Amino acid sequence: MNGVNMGDMLLAVGVLFLGTYGLRLGGVLLGKRIKDPERAIAILDRGVIVLLMAVLVMSCFDGQDFAGWARPAGVAAGGLAALLKAPLLVVLVVALGVTAGLRAVGIQ
Repeated sequence: MNGVNMGDMLLAVGVLFLGTYGLRLGGVLLGKRIKDPERAIAILDRGVIVLLMAVLVMSCFDGQDFAGWARPAGVAAGGLAALLKAPLLVVLVVALGVTAGLRAVGIQ
């Protein structure tokens, strides 16, 4: 790799691994002991919608140019599948399928 020390890279990966594992372990150990406040749950629910809308808006652009209709339509279809609580694999396949289908019929 250009300009990257392999030791620093391994250290960063190790710290990321330990942090991720620690958060997951904490969730398992404390999950049943701590109740989430209703306000926090409501904010997180709204946050999911805001995040999906941000992805949709960002998918409309390729740099500063409009990316065409196929990509945002695919993201919107995937977002709808996610809102309907489909598994992640189904969400990805729906988004990919809609985008590919629209491009196959000539809609860019």
